[in-house]
Parts: sequence; C-alpha cells; structure tokens
Amino acid sequence: MSTGKEELDVEDEFAPVDNDEADAPVETAKTNLSKRRTIDNLLEERRLQRQLADYDFDL
Repeated sequence: MSTGKEELDVEDEFAPVDNDEADAPVETAKTNLSKRRTIDNLLEERRLQRQLADYDFDL
C-alpha cells in the first residue's frame, strides 16, 4: 500500500497526435469512392453502347 509520502515518477513526454494522419483514411475513402463511380459510369456507358449496337433499327 502507498502511504502518500512516496514520490511518483511522472513522465511529461508524450507523442502528439498528428491531425494529418487522422484525416488520411477519409481522403482514401473519398478517392476510392470517386474511382468506383468513374468505373461504374464507364461500365454503364459500355452497356448502353452494346444495347444500341444490338437494337434493331428496322422496325
């Protein structure tokens, strides 16, 4: 047990949290979402081009 008269060693040194590192996953998520939307748009355009090519214009 502690009697309260003992000296405790307290270290005041700590590593500060860098705010740039905390924002990094958000940027990655935004970039991935943007890339996914671009890919989805390209796939949709290809699908529509295929539908146009297969469409029978001689109705």
